[in-house]
Amino acid sequence: MEDEFGHIEIKLNELLKKRGLNKNKLSHKAEMNWKQIDNYCTNNVTRLDVAVLCKLCTALDCEIQDLLVFHPNDKRS
Repeated sequence: MEDEFGHIEIKLNELLKKRGLNKNKLSHKAEMNWKQIDNYCTNNVTRLDVAVLCKLCTALDCEIQDLLVFHPNDKRS
């Protein structure tokens, strides 16, 4: 969902493929609910949870910028 300020893209699905993990393995490793992982994989999250982001970065051994990408709205005047 893009608004006048741009949007954040969650690259979790991409990271899972790079790490050779599936959602089920990540849910155990990050101690998270599978559905919550699925929502982050499909960018179906309206509010990012800092604790969840910390769990994901720890479980995937990655930096926050590997997980999140900001796409500014170029049409903004």
